[in-house]
Amino acid sequence: MIESDRELSTIAQELWDSDTNRLKPGKDYRISLQGKAGDSMTGLYEDDNDGAGYPLFTFVDENTFKKETFSAFISLLDNYESDTGEPEIVTPEEVAENHKFLDAIIQTSTMKIAHKYLVEKRLSPMDDTKFKEQLYRIWFELYARRGSSRPDSSGFEHVFVGETRGRRTVIGFHNWIQLYLQEKLGHIDYKGYTVSANSPQPDENKHILALQFSWKNGIKPKGSIFVGVSPEFEMALYTVCFLSSPNERVKVQFNLYDVEIVCHHYNQKHIGTTYPVLLKYQKPH
Repeated sequence: MIESDRELSTIAQELWDSDTNRLKPGKDYRISLQGKAGDSMTGLYEDDNDGAGYPLFTFVDENTFKKETFSAFISLLDNYESDTGEPEIVTPEEVAENHKFLDAIIQTSTMKIAHKYLVEKRLSPMDDTKFKEQLYRIWFELYARRGSSRPDSSGFEHVFVGETRGRRTVIGFHNWIQLYLQEKLGHIDYKGYTVSANSPQPDENKHILALQFSWKNGIKPKGSIFVGVSPEFEMALYTVCFLSSPNERVKVQFNLYDVEIVCHHYNQKHIGTTYPVLLKYQKPH
């Protein structure tokens, strides 16, 4: 591993260890992997492409969602127009909800570890208010996605909420809480897990999953998500990778996982997209 990856792996492990709000698989939630999804992009209306007849989530302890960072996160999920090209109208209430979410996460030990690391690297201001402004710019400032002339997207919307392009393709949508809530509402049809030639078989008791699903009328042929982690863990890890590495792909090792964090920059100021790709499981020490 190259040096910066070793350093980022150390910080990723610290973030993981500090994530006291993470749910435990089999206890706080259960997923049902079922079969492998088909390969085709056209499988939107074809049942033979569906490797799963049942929902992905069989149980989630929703008491978790009462925790401050979770409830603040969930309140943001309905603030967006999913179709790219449709300009986002941000109301004062929504701005306040964004700030409330950032206020909640910067109080957590997970985000404090990320902040301390970024200050040491001279990548973030020490002052909490200025750090929050930096997070706001990275995640919530609107920009125009490809093919749009007006601001219609943000890093947060793309990564955590999901968007549709041309109403047929789902882009972004890398968050398990949004997936669970949308599946519960009947907007998600889980099509099965996805594996490539080199990736390990998925495991219902692990926290990373590659999958295929449809949302509204669009298909996500291959998505990749952390499962059961807290919103602050994802915000912390992705922010650290975004600010520390000019590379769009960073390999990190933490806990039982060898993971590539994909992080596309938009104009160097905003997150275009970011998500985990599981490379392999490490043997427990």
